[in-house]
Amino acid sequence: MPEGHSVHRLARQFGSVFVGERLSISSPQGRFAAGARRIDGQTLVGSRAHGKQLFLTFDNDLELRVHLGLYGAWSFGGDDTFRGASSIGAPRRVGEQETSDDGEELTYAGPPTPVGAVRVRLVASHGWADLRGPTACEVLTSGESAMIESKLGPDPLDPHADPEAFTARVRRSRTPIAALLMNQSVIAGVGNVYRAEVLFRRRLNPQTPGRELSTTDVQALWSEAVAAMLNGVRNGRIVTTDPLIWGGGVATPEEAHYVYRRAGKQCRVCNAKVLVSELAARKLYWCPDCQS
Repeated sequence: MPEGHSVHRLARQFGSVFVGERLSISSPQGRFAAGARRIDGQTLVGSRAHGKQLFLTFDNDLELRVHLGLYGAWSFGGDDTFRGASSIGAPRRVGEQETSDDGEELTYAGPPTPVGAVRVRLVASHGWADLRGPTACEVLTSGESAMIESKLGPDPLDPHADPEAFTARVRRSRTPIAALLMNQSVIAGVGNVYRAEVLFRRRLNPQTPGRELSTTDVQALWSEAVAAMLNGVRNGRIVTTDPLIWGGGVATPEEAHYVYRRAGKQCRVCNAKVLVSELAARKLYWCPDCQS
């Protein structure tokens, strides 16, 4: 599932490419035809991310809310003025780093014929965007969007977020911290990769109940999430390891993480074997020595 850094990159890309444009909006697949009619021909006036949720705001006081879920992804293209990633979305579809599908310069002769189940197509004067496979895709009023956002926890990528709200929710809970980090009402945007990596970087046992962590520990965990996710926004992929591990240049997928998807391999710090178990229906990776 795309984590918060990918959705913030989406919001930036929509902001730089489509905000201020009057958009032609359709549903080639047909499943979003009624919603598309409500915003077709309107001007996009804003885009924002809150955790894993993307909100596109139009000049008729309606918003398109998208949650990509496990399989959703956006693809983009445009003329020679278009600048941005060609695909952003589910790792299973496009990988952790956004790249052009064919590795070549994008060309534009109008949007291509839709391929596959395109839920929504947005077309502007210089580019287009196609959405496939989202968990949620709906048109809301600004008030309805505000209600959804009010139920989400603070977002580490929001410079105005209140980390004290995160600290308070963690320290009053008996739930293991590894489960709390995946709860979007506690902290918005952290997924399975960031969960495993920030816990390792803080040397925290993932099974520790939130209420047993000190305020200092929880505040440091928030700061770790902020730093890691900001790096993800800058680079378009999740790399949490120290550059000394990959010796400069670009980290390979094998070098990018301390524990995530490294079950049975040696810990990069202490050489113990990385363990994996299941928590809240997701695989949890950790080092039994560094995070004891």
